Amino acid sequence: MRSIKINHYCRGLRAGVPVIFGFIPTGIAYAIMARQAGFTVAQTCLMSLSVFAGASQMMAAGMVAQGASVIAIILATFILNLRHIIMSVCVFRRMRADRIVIKLLAAFGVTDESFAIFTTESEQNCSVWFFLGMITVTYSSWNLGSLIGAVALELLPAAVTASFGIALYAMFIAIIMPGLRVNFKLVALVLLTAVCNTVFNAFLDSSWSIVISTLVCAFIGVFFVELEEEETDEQH
Repeated sequence: MRSIKINHYCRGLRAGVPVIFGFIPTGIAYAIMARQAGFTVAQTCLMSLSVFAGASQMMAAGMVAQGASVIAIILATFILNLRHIIMSVCVFRRMRADRIVIKLLAAFGVTDESFAIFTTESEQNCSVWFFLGMITVTYSSWNLGSLIGAVALELLPAAVTASFGIALYAMFIAIIMPGLRVNFKLVALVLLTAVCNTVFNAFLDSSWSIVISTLVCAFIGVFFVELEEEETDEQH
């Protein structure tokens, strides 16, 4: 039994290797944003160690730089990370029976990338030990990138560090583009959110306009945006 767990863990390690090439550069970008927002090296690295959610870390760093309130930052990152609840449920359903403590440990490592890899793996790899092996690689690479970025800020030219300011926007574009290409209703919702944010920004603080426009448009989207799988099922 022990050898089976080790074997699955090693398979997970191998499956997570491709993510390194994306996590280290993105971790560097996050760390530079955080340092520019006033975080210390220790604070920058501690956020990666304790949060491990690239998009929300970048959003939080950007909102701190804008002087947003703590409540606004918490709400914005909470809304952004709601998808992790659904992803964690899907991951747990594919895992073979194991102790809940081990599964909760694995849940900390659920990211868009680990979710995508695990849910497309064959049934023989659907174990908590495979997942733990995979997130060992992803978690380590993310924190390595954060450390490099936090330390390297003083070593890089100003023009280079300034260019990392677009990293947050690039991250969110990468998240939504796959859905936008196949769902025109989702395109309309994204455009509506942008318009609402612009309108609210004229009357409210920018951080609160993001939170409110996201909540309002997410509520609206519930009534007319359908997932591609749902549309396919209806056709059958």
